Amino acid sequence: MKQSKPKADFYQTDEDIVRLVQQFEACTLHRSGWNHAAHLTIAVWYLSICSKTEAIARIRTGIQHYNQCNGIMTTSSSGYHETLTLFWIAIACRFLAVTNHNASISALINDFISTYGEQKTLFYEYYSHELIMSWEARQSWVAPDLKPFDDISSH
Repeated sequence: MKQSKPKADFYQTDEDIVRLVQQFEACTLHRSGWNHAAHLTIAVWYLSICSKTEAIARIRTGIQHYNQCNGIMTTSSSGYHETLTLFWIAIACRFLAVTNHNASISALINDFISTYGEQKTLFYEYYSHELIMSWEARQSWVAPDLKPFDDISSH
């Protein structure tokens, strides 16, 4: 029988999450801290405190603002990526739809990161390399070309 890996606690307290969100919003989060786990944290945070529409808007503008403040240019190979942003928001929405909302925000986010933190390339199950790396996908929502993802819609 395969043993499952113990879940890591990325955040000890809810205040740890609040601190990360505040640093993200103020663009003071060190660039090395703006990693996949931080992106996932931001997605679950906003989806937990806002409507989906407002969360998407705040995540989108927040990432673009953070990038601008930190000199991260959007090019054909780096910077803000609209399709990947919406993809990970949809993954977070799926997770939240089946999760115990009585848990603290830190427990909720720790669980999400434990589940998806090491799956940085999950999108390749849905997108060909050519499509996801296209300028069109970076600039605006494009639908998956390998298999459908019903929870994703353009916003």
